[in-house]
Amino acid sequence: MGVDLGFGPSLFLLLIVGCAARPFYPLPSKVDARDRLPLQTFRPYNIAHRGSNGELPEETAAAYMRAIEEGADFIETDILASKDGALICFHDFTLDNTTDIAEHKEFADRKTTYEVQGVNTTGWFSVDFTLEELMTLRVKQRSKFRDQQYNGKFTIITFEEFISIALDAPRVVGIYPEIKNPVFINQRVKWPDGKRFEDHFVATLKKYGYKGSYLSEDWLKQPAFIQSFAPTSLIYVSNQTDLPKIFLIDDVTVPTQDTNQSYWEITSDSYFSFIKQYVVGIGPWKDTVVPVIDNYLQTPTDLVAKAHAHDLQVHPYTYNQCLHFNFHQDPYAEYDYWINKIGVDGLFTDFTGSLHDFQEWTSPLSQDDGNDDGKAAKLLHKIATLVSPYRKG
Repeated sequence: MGVDLGFGPSLFLLLIVGCAARPFYPLPSKVDARDRLPLQTFRPYNIAHRGSNGELPEETAAAYMRAIEEGADFIETDILASKDGALICFHDFTLDNTTDIAEHKEFADRKTTYEVQGVNTTGWFSVDFTLEELMTLRVKQRSKFRDQQYNGKFTIITFEEFISIALDAPRVVGIYPEIKNPVFINQRVKWPDGKRFEDHFVATLKKYGYKGSYLSEDWLKQPAFIQSFAPTSLIYVSNQTDLPKIFLIDDVTVPTQDTNQSYWEITSDSYFSFIKQYVVGIGPWKDTVVPVIDNYLQTPTDLVAKAHAHDLQVHPYTYNQCLHFNFHQDPYAEYDYWINKIGVDGLFTDFTGSLHDFQEWTSPLSQDDGNDDGKAAKLLHKIATLVSPYRKG
């Protein structure tokens, strides 16, 4: 309550004006975690899906800073690799949908076709560009129905820059990086030291001090979840770090990218008994938790109950993206359903601010329950709301 949640507008505007400057942040960060408010652990985690990407182009410094300002517990990112082995924050195999690559005539001949997860895919692939070349591109909003005014204003950022954004936050903010498409990356990118994509991923986390099992003292200082759709990658990195890991689960029609296992196999009790040796939770596509027909929710499955029976957390994706008809365009109704009826432990959301507001207004520790502490908390929240427009960055 009354906490400065973000970096302030001045730094945000600086990003827009000076987007060509590299890097945005000093590496490594020097902010001491002892001077910052801790991560909340008493309610489901607010996970900023690719930053506040409902408002700003995904996986950009501005999107992550905005998410922190709005109250994210964790900022989430997808890690890929450039041709020269630099780790970058970017979701797609190809650069086509969220950058201005098509306008760069000097790269016209780089358009190619690769087989990705059994499908021939054509486009400009990040693995065919050096980091220096990637930094000449500008990022744009993926969805046409969202705000387009920031298109072309921000660059791709590196994994190290992403980490520094979290470490430079005025409170403890966790990171939630994905080992993205490791099979494809290891096929196309070769590092001089002979190590794998996963090795460099973990080495970067260690470089910046990320360590510790879930809720340990070390972890609470610098919280992180490692996520992947590839179970073999999660098992592999388990031998290198005790950071908690989340096994991502795709749609019921999509097999695992590395082991070719079906949805039904990887959500069975026997598989949960196996994988929980390496992970603390699962991250399923939310429409597999509660099936959808014609954009209406159907009867929930037992996936959450089954995972919880195996002491696995459940962090579904993605909320406030496209609301189902049941929620009547009310994001708070969606959050209420998933938190209070389905009982999830974390939510990937495109609009961090709306989830933060919902949790602040409905959390037992945020409500006026008639006692002095409750009244004080509510008063402080009102004061913070009133003064926030006048806060200086």
